[in-house]
Amino acid sequence: MSSTDNECISPSVQQLVEHVSQCCRNEKHVNLCEVAFTTSLNIVSNMLFSTDFSQYDSKSSQEIKEVISGLMEIGGKPNLVDFFPILRPLDPQGLASNAVAYVDRCFGLAARYPLDRWVQMSINDMKHLFMDLIIGGTDTISATVEWAMTELIHNPNKMEIARLELMKHKHNDDKTFNEHDIIHLPYLQAVIKETLRLHLPTPFLVPRQAIHDVEVKGFIVPKNAQILCNVWAIGRDPKVWSNPNVFMPERFLEVKIDYRGQDFELIPFGAGRRSCPGLNIAHRELHTILASLVCNFDWKLEGNMRAEDLDMEEKFGLALPRNIPLVAIPVKI
Repeated sequence: MSSTDNECISPSVQQLVEHVSQCCRNEKHVNLCEVAFTTSLNIVSNMLFSTDFSQYDSKSSQEIKEVISGLMEIGGKPNLVDFFPILRPLDPQGLASNAVAYVDRCFGLAARYPLDRWVQMSINDMKHLFMDLIIGGTDTISATVEWAMTELIHNPNKMEIARLELMKHKHNDDKTFNEHDIIHLPYLQAVIKETLRLHLPTPFLVPRQAIHDVEVKGFIVPKNAQILCNVWAIGRDPKVWSNPNVFMPERFLEVKIDYRGQDFELIPFGAGRRSCPGLNIAHRELHTILASLVCNFDWKLEGNMRAEDLDMEEKFGLALPRNIPLVAIPVKI
């Protein structure tokens, strides 16, 4: 990770901690997906434009989130056109027209920012790169942070183990963590891995296409066939994982399995030449954001809801966010 990347992450995470601290003083609840989204959005925007796109107390990030969520939802819906190509001009479900509308909105957002700093690219290429970076670098991070916090709140004993580890390595007056701390936090790493095993941000990864006929274990995959890899099912396969539906970060303390594409039991970022190019920055973001939220605050649910009653349902789409957003009340430690 470059020093420039770290300079973008640390201030944004510090702003997150300050915002949640203000919510503590005002006894205000926090939508954890929204604040994680704003944080990751500002990290990406600082890398691209050296400026924040959004503030926590404004609705400036809401439009971007609506666009991304809309595209993710459309991408996850079965399309009749894939089965009956003759219907393509009719767009019977309106998926293509809705997708075009969301892409146009995303390009409109891109026009607000100084794309001309990327002088070696055309404006059209810049807009598409902008869309890829914003979509790939924000919604997936915020969804994973939200699920990690959900599982820790749902399992208070796991939360306490993670917090004790973090408190042991916390710097004196520093409220945040950086990439140099991650190597000293094996339980936090295990929490992230277990979250990605159970709640992948993209359960089928990015679709691929066969460039020629190929045989895989006796099956012929024809040329131009679209290929989806069900990593969600791999992460819950009882032949691979013991108690696959149970959140147990400890399982990763016993085995050396990582998510960088070498261990096919856990490939949330894909593998090989087409693996996610943002893996390294995602690795830093996930650990520093989650560490800062767990170490600095205790969390209680609204309406005195018990942790064991927390809704754990997923919302189906190209991504799998929580069906009901996680809203909790922070308590300063």
